[in-house]
Amino acid sequence: MTTTPTERVPPEAHHDHRDVTGGWLRPAVFGMMDGLVSNTALIAGVAGGGVQGHALVLTGLAGLAAGAFSMATGEFTSVASQTELTRAEIEIEKAEIARVPKAEEAELAGIYRARGVDDKTAREVARQLHARPDTVWRVHAREELGVDPDDLPSPYVAAGSSFVAFCAGAVVPLLPYFLGADRLLWAVLLAGVALFVGGAVVSRFTNRSALYSGSRQLILGALAAGVTHLVGQLVGTGV
Repeated sequence: MTTTPTERVPPEAHHDHRDVTGGWLRPAVFGMMDGLVSNTALIAGVAGGGVQGHALVLTGLAGLAAGAFSMATGEFTSVASQTELTRAEIEIEKAEIARVPKAEEAELAGIYRARGVDDKTAREVARQLHARPDTVWRVHAREELGVDPDDLPSPYVAAGSSFVAFCAGAVVPLLPYFLGADRLLWAVLLAGVALFVGGAVVSRFTNRSALYSGSRQLILGALAAGVTHLVGQLVGTGV
Protein backbone atom coordinates (compact mmCIF):
# COMPACT_ATOMS: atom_id res chain seq x y z
CA MET A 1 0.00 0.00 0.00
CA THR A 2 1.33 3.44 -0.92
CA THR A 3 1.30 6.02 1.83
CA THR A 4 0.09 9.54 1.18
CA PRO A 5 2.29 12.52 2.14
CA THR A 6 0.18 13.05 5.28
CA GLU A 7 0.74 9.43 6.32
CA ARG A 8 4.49 9.51 6.03
CA VAL A 9 6.26 9.25 9.34
CA PRO A 10 9.27 11.58 9.67
CA PRO A 11 12.57 9.87 10.37
CA GLU A 12 13.40 9.52 14.04
CA ALA A 13 15.91 12.13 15.15
CA HIS A 14 18.39 11.39 17.89
CA HIS A 15 20.37 13.98 19.79
CA ASP A 16 22.43 14.07 22.94
CA HIS A 17 21.74 16.56 25.71
CA ARG A 18 24.57 18.44 27.31
CA ASP A 19 25.40 17.77 30.95
CA VAL A 20 23.42 20.36 32.93
CA THR A 21 23.80 18.81 36.38
CA GLY A 22 27.47 17.90 36.58
CA GLY A 23 28.34 20.93 38.69
CA TRP A 24 31.22 22.22 36.56
CA LEU A 25 29.81 24.91 34.27
CA ARG A 26 28.54 27.37 36.86
CA PRO A 27 31.70 27.38 39.04
CA ALA A 28 33.94 27.45 35.95
CA VAL A 29 32.14 30.42 34.40
CA PHE A 30 31.81 32.17 37.73
CA GLY A 31 35.44 31.49 38.60
CA MET A 32 36.81 32.74 35.28
CA MET A 33 34.72 35.91 35.27
CA ASP A 34 35.37 36.55 38.94
CA GLY A 35 39.10 36.12 38.42
CA LEU A 36 39.08 38.50 35.47
CA VAL A 37 36.93 41.15 37.07
CA SER A 38 38.24 41.03 40.63
CA ASN A 39 41.94 40.98 39.74
CA THR A 40 41.58 43.62 37.03
CA ALA A 41 39.65 45.79 39.47
CA LEU A 42 42.20 45.13 42.21
CA ILE A 43 45.12 46.09 39.98
CA ALA A 44 43.24 49.13 38.69
CA GLY A 45 42.39 50.26 42.20
CA VAL A 46 45.93 49.90 43.51
CA ALA A 47 47.32 51.57 40.40
CA GLY A 48 44.85 54.40 40.91
CA GLY A 49 46.42 54.93 44.33
CA GLY A 50 49.81 55.48 42.75
CA VAL A 51 51.35 52.02 43.07
CA GLN A 52 53.31 50.81 40.04
CA GLY A 53 55.89 48.28 38.93
CA HIS A 54 56.87 45.30 41.06
CA ALA A 55 54.43 46.17 43.84
CA LEU A 56 51.53 46.14 41.39
CA VAL A 57 52.50 42.71 40.05
CA LEU A 58 52.83 41.43 43.61
CA THR A 59 49.36 42.75 44.36
CA GLY A 60 47.94 40.94 41.34
CA LEU A 61 49.64 37.65 42.24
CA ALA A 62 48.39 37.90 45.81
CA GLY A 63 44.88 38.58 44.52
CA LEU A 64 45.12 35.57 42.20
CA ALA A 65 46.25 33.18 44.94
CA ALA A 66 43.84 34.44 47.59
CA GLY A 67 40.88 34.55 45.22
CA ALA A 68 41.51 31.10 43.73
CA PHE A 69 41.73 29.37 47.11
CA SER A 70 38.77 31.33 48.44
CA MET A 71 36.62 30.42 45.43
CA ALA A 72 37.59 26.75 45.58
CA THR A 73 36.91 26.56 49.32
CA GLY A 74 33.56 28.28 48.97
CA GLU A 75 32.45 26.09 46.07
CA PHE A 76 33.53 22.89 47.82
CA THR A 77 31.74 23.80 51.04
CA SER A 78 28.53 24.98 49.37
CA VAL A 79 28.21 22.05 46.96
CA ALA A 80 29.17 19.50 49.63
CA SER A 81 26.59 20.95 52.01
CA GLN A 82 23.90 20.90 49.34
CA THR A 83 24.73 17.32 48.40
CA GLU A 84 24.69 16.23 52.04
CA LEU A 85 21.31 17.88 52.53
CA THR A 86 19.95 16.15 49.43
CA ARG A 87 21.19 12.76 50.58
CA ALA A 88 19.66 13.31 54.01
CA GLU A 89 16.29 14.06 52.40
CA ILE A 90 16.61 10.96 50.23
CA GLU A 91 17.19 8.86 53.36
CA ILE A 92 14.01 10.33 54.85
CA GLU A 93 12.14 9.38 51.68
CA LYS A 94 13.52 5.83 51.83
CA ALA A 95 12.36 5.51 55.43
CA GLU A 96 8.87 6.76 54.53
CA ILE A 97 8.59 4.26 51.68
CA ALA A 98 9.52 1.46 54.06
CA ARG A 99 7.20 2.71 56.82
CA VAL A 100 4.06 3.61 54.85
CA PRO A 101 4.47 2.13 51.35
CA LYS A 102 0.80 2.45 50.40
CA ALA A 103 0.68 6.11 51.32
CA GLU A 104 3.82 6.79 49.31
CA GLU A 105 2.37 4.84 46.38
CA ALA A 106 -0.79 6.96 46.53
CA GLU A 107 1.34 10.10 46.71
CA LEU A 108 3.26 9.08 43.59
CA ALA A 109 0.01 8.35 41.75
CA GLY A 110 -1.23 11.80 42.76
CA ILE A 111 1.87 13.40 41.25
CA TYR A 112 1.22 11.69 37.93
CA ARG A 113 -2.47 12.68 38.00
CA ALA A 114 -1.44 16.29 38.56
CA ARG A 115 0.65 16.04 35.39
CA GLY A 116 -2.31 14.97 33.29
CA VAL A 117 -2.22 11.18 33.55
CA ASP A 118 -5.65 9.60 34.03
CA ASP A 119 -6.39 8.10 37.46
CA LYS A 120 -6.30 4.45 36.41
CA THR A 121 -2.99 4.75 34.57
CA ALA A 122 -1.45 6.83 37.36
CA ARG A 123 -2.38 4.24 39.96
CA GLU A 124 -1.08 1.39 37.81
CA VAL A 125 2.24 3.09 37.10
CA ALA A 126 2.71 3.85 40.79
CA ARG A 127 1.83 0.25 41.69
CA GLN A 128 4.33 -1.18 39.22
CA LEU A 129 7.08 1.15 40.39
CA HIS A 130 6.43 0.32 44.04
CA ALA A 131 6.71 -3.37 43.22
CA ARG A 132 10.47 -2.72 43.40
CA PRO A 133 11.02 -0.96 46.74
CA ASP A 134 14.78 -1.19 46.31
CA THR A 135 14.69 1.25 43.38
CA VAL A 136 11.42 3.19 43.67
CA TRP A 137 13.03 5.68 46.05
CA ARG A 138 14.91 7.04 43.03
CA VAL A 139 11.60 7.85 41.37
CA HIS A 140 10.36 9.61 44.49
CA ALA A 141 13.58 11.60 44.72
CA ARG A 142 13.19 12.81 41.14
CA GLU A 143 9.47 13.53 41.42
CA GLU A 144 9.34 15.03 44.93
CA LEU A 145 12.79 16.54 45.44
CA GLY A 146 13.55 17.36 41.82
CA VAL A 147 17.00 15.74 41.94
CA ASP A 148 18.63 12.77 40.26
CA PRO A 149 20.19 10.74 43.09
CA ASP A 150 22.57 9.10 40.62
CA ASP A 151 23.88 12.41 39.28
CA LEU A 152 24.42 14.73 42.23
CA PRO A 153 26.99 17.50 41.71
CA SER A 154 30.48 16.73 42.94
CA PRO A 155 32.10 19.23 45.35
CA TYR A 156 35.50 18.18 44.02
CA VAL A 157 34.52 18.98 40.44
CA ALA A 158 33.03 22.30 41.52
CA ALA A 159 36.08 23.28 43.58
CA GLY A 160 38.58 22.21 40.93
CA SER A 161 36.70 23.95 38.13
CA SER A 162 36.44 27.11 40.18
CA PHE A 163 40.13 27.10 41.16
CA VAL A 164 41.48 26.55 37.66
CA ALA A 165 39.04 28.98 36.05
CA PHE A 166 39.75 31.72 38.60
CA CYS A 167 43.50 31.38 38.02
CA ALA A 168 42.99 31.52 34.25
CA GLY A 169 40.93 34.68 34.56
CA ALA A 170 43.04 36.41 37.20
CA VAL A 171 46.33 35.96 35.33
CA VAL A 172 45.07 37.83 32.26
CA PRO A 173 45.56 41.42 33.55
CA LEU A 174 49.03 40.43 34.77
CA LEU A 175 50.25 39.18 31.39
CA PRO A 176 51.22 42.62 30.01
CA TYR A 177 53.38 43.24 33.08
CA PHE A 178 55.05 39.85 32.68
CA LEU A 179 55.84 40.81 29.07
CA GLY A 180 57.48 44.09 30.06
CA ALA A 181 54.61 46.58 29.87
CA ASP A 182 54.39 49.15 32.64
CA ARG A 183 51.07 50.87 31.91
CA LEU A 184 47.68 49.95 33.33
CA LEU A 185 46.08 50.61 29.95
CA TRP A 186 47.44 47.40 28.44
CA ALA A 187 46.23 45.29 31.34
CA VAL A 188 42.76 46.82 31.12
CA LEU A 189 42.56 46.39 27.34
CA LEU A 190 43.62 42.74 27.49
CA ALA A 191 41.18 42.08 30.32
CA GLY A 192 38.41 43.73 28.31
CA VAL A 193 39.08 41.51 25.32
CA ALA A 194 39.13 38.44 27.58
CA LEU A 195 35.84 39.46 29.21
CA PHE A 196 34.13 39.84 25.85
CA VAL A 197 35.55 36.58 24.49
CA GLY A 198 34.69 34.74 27.71
CA GLY A 199 31.12 35.99 27.58
CA ALA A 200 30.84 35.03 23.93
CA VAL A 201 32.12 31.52 24.64
CA VAL A 202 29.57 31.10 27.44
CA SER A 203 26.82 31.88 24.92
CA ARG A 204 27.54 28.49 23.30
CA PHE A 205 26.01 26.87 26.38
CA THR A 206 22.99 29.19 26.47
CA ASN A 207 20.42 30.67 24.11
CA ARG A 208 21.96 34.15 24.21
CA SER A 209 23.86 35.59 21.27
CA ALA A 210 27.63 35.89 21.45
CA LEU A 211 27.38 39.68 21.07
CA TYR A 212 24.92 40.00 23.95
CA SER A 213 26.84 37.72 26.34
CA GLY A 214 30.20 39.22 25.45
CA SER A 215 28.99 42.81 25.75
CA ARG A 216 27.31 42.10 29.08
CA GLN A 217 30.50 40.71 30.59
CA LEU A 218 32.57 43.56 29.19
CA ILE A 219 30.26 46.28 30.56
CA LEU A 220 30.03 44.73 34.02
CA GLY A 221 33.79 44.24 34.20
CA ALA A 222 34.48 47.77 33.00
CA LEU A 223 32.16 49.21 35.64
CA ALA A 224 33.87 47.24 38.41
CA ALA A 225 37.37 48.23 37.30
CA GLY A 226 36.36 51.86 36.73
CA VAL A 227 34.78 52.30 40.14
CA THR A 228 37.69 50.59 41.91
CA HIS A 229 40.21 52.74 40.05
CA LEU A 230 38.30 55.84 41.10
CA VAL A 231 38.34 54.69 44.71
CA GLY A 232 42.09 54.16 44.48
CA GLN A 233 42.57 57.67 43.11
CA LEU A 234 40.42 59.21 45.85
CA VAL A 235 42.11 57.34 48.68
CA GLY A 236 45.64 57.35 47.31
CA THR A 237 48.60 55.80 49.09
CA GLY A 238 48.39 57.92 52.18
CA VAL A 239 46.10 55.55 54.06
